[in-house]
Amino acid sequence: MHRLLTLALSFIVGNALAWGAQGHQTIAAMAAAQLSAEAKLEVDRLLALEPGATMASLSTWADERRSPTTAPWHYVNFPRDSCAFEAQRDCPDGACVVAAIARQSEVLASPAGDDKRLHALKYILHFVADIHQPLHAGYMEDRGGNSVALQTFMRASNLHALWDSGLLSSLSQDNASLTARLLAKRVPANEVDPARVAEESCRIVGMPGFYPDRRVGTDYVDRFTPVMELRMAQAAARLAGLLNRLLRPNGQDTARAGPSG
Repeated sequence: MHRLLTLALSFIVGNALAWGAQGHQTIAAMAAAQLSAEAKLEVDRLLALEPGATMASLSTWADERRSPTTAPWHYVNFPRDSCAFEAQRDCPDGACVVAAIARQSEVLASPAGDDKRLHALKYILHFVADIHQPLHAGYMEDRGGNSVALQTFMRASNLHALWDSGLLSSLSQDNASLTARLLAKRVPANEVDPARVAEESCRIVGMPGFYPDRRVGTDYVDRFTPVMELRMAQAAARLAGLLNRLLRPNGQDTARAGPSG
């Protein structure tokens, strides 16, 4: 009962941030713990441009500065009958999270000015987490679950908000405890393939029972919370793997420009 009450109260906040601030911060903190020595050195150097900044503190930056132009960069919509990513159909003009990760990765690995590379890092921290949230690669027809109304303890919400923050809030864990527990899952730090990860998320959305009855019960929470936790652990490991490659000190990656004004 307490768990569902916590879940219900979390719906007051709504779904302003994908995964919720705690989800993004936890994923970024887990990724920071899995960086190679070379990648950590370069990340720390870029973060020093904003004194006091950490990967976790910058993980929600892309949501806080969302605009009509950048909003589509946070998700990709699939038709209900196919989870096979097709760029022309699913990402017109590169306006989706799959293409956004690729673009920002190119900037981060380039000899661009440090301010531009820090900007790209902020986007990557956020978008790699977003693409692992199943409903950020859900169905176009219900706007990634935003149009699927739910109710718990007389509080109205929707399926997207349940996955952004409701399931996570039901755990009642602080960031440090959640980070330590999910790191123990030891997911391999393989580099992210954005299109394949989007397809993974879409297939989760298509699982039997993913769309609950209007009233969410403990059976749904108990079944899908482990799925959510695995996606968070995968997001962190893959984010670390991507940064480890992009910031590897060889080839073009070593040609760094100074701060640009």
